[in-house]
Amino acid sequence: MVAIPSQLASVATNVVDKVAKGGVADLRPVPRVLIDRGPNRSLYRMTAREGASDGPPVLLVPPLAAPALCFDLRRGCSLAEHLVDGGRRTYLVDYGSVAFADRNLGIEHWIDEVLPRAIRKASDDAGGQPVHVVAWCLGGIFSVLTTADQPDLPVASLSTVAAPFDYTAIPLVAPFRPLVEFTGGHILTPFYRLFGGAPAAVVSQVFRATGIDKEITKPLAILRNLDDRDYLAQIEAVDHFMSNMLAYPGRTFGQIYHRFFRANDLAEGTFALDGRTISLSKLDIPTLVIAGDNDSIAPRRAVERLVGLLDNAPEVRFRVAPGGHLGVLTGRRARATTWRHIDTFLDEHA
Repeated sequence: MVAIPSQLASVATNVVDKVAKGGVADLRPVPRVLIDRGPNRSLYRMTAREGASDGPPVLLVPPLAAPALCFDLRRGCSLAEHLVDGGRRTYLVDYGSVAFADRNLGIEHWIDEVLPRAIRKASDDAGGQPVHVVAWCLGGIFSVLTTADQPDLPVASLSTVAAPFDYTAIPLVAPFRPLVEFTGGHILTPFYRLFGGAPAAVVSQVFRATGIDKEITKPLAILRNLDDRDYLAQIEAVDHFMSNMLAYPGRTFGQIYHRFFRANDLAEGTFALDGRTISLSKLDIPTLVIAGDNDSIAPRRAVERLVGLLDNAPEVRFRVAPGGHLGVLTGRRARATTWRHIDTFLDEHA
């Protein structure tokens, strides 16, 4: 195809900006105010351009290891920005970095301390209104466990995006199951005990490996799309996200590995933790479950399993949106799909 003058002009502008300015993506974070801080917890209220919303609070919950900027990837493709611009009172919990000293922190720390405190503080800051939780990946799993275990929390609704609840339905890990069972599950144990968890560099490389085909073809794709500024900005933003991955605490990583991956406990709807059993059927709030149609980390069947476990939720809505694991949350197409599903659900349960 012959390039037209306008395309050539766009290519020239984009190349100059990438070379001279370091990129085309607007990576400025949405303005925010710190309203609470504790161990592994910083709670921010995102600030609007014109005044503050007095509507129901929305709390964004990231997973471990992934930076909280998953909800604020770049201007124009930021769920946080979208919610704030839509007049929603938006909060974000950030776990901060994970150090070797955090190696003994287990799942109970996140669902007994971090998330309940963030939920209550967001509710208090919003004048006592119940909170609408929107969570991605492991953040969704932790949010489900938290709200099922503590029904007295001021939570109005829960939206999970790309949160897998049946690990046998993830083809990506299926080839490793025989080896894991043959070794009694101890193949990774010495590793995470030695390093106090899963180091950030390893997490980043594993995440990249799940999309190795895109990594290989990325240089050619960039050349083909040099005239598409939004495409180039998204590539830069995702690379920025990848370069800011965090570590898993050792105990939490071990629980995820042995309980989620090996035993597949979540698929049965109950989870034994710290001397008690959490039953997902006790979750009694409206719940939206979103899966990505091209997600290799949390494919549709693994995510949809949650729908059949929430027997007492007044409503469980399931939607499939385009994108891979990160793309379904904050890809370019998410603006017209995933975000619309979330908007509709929040409006109906405000």
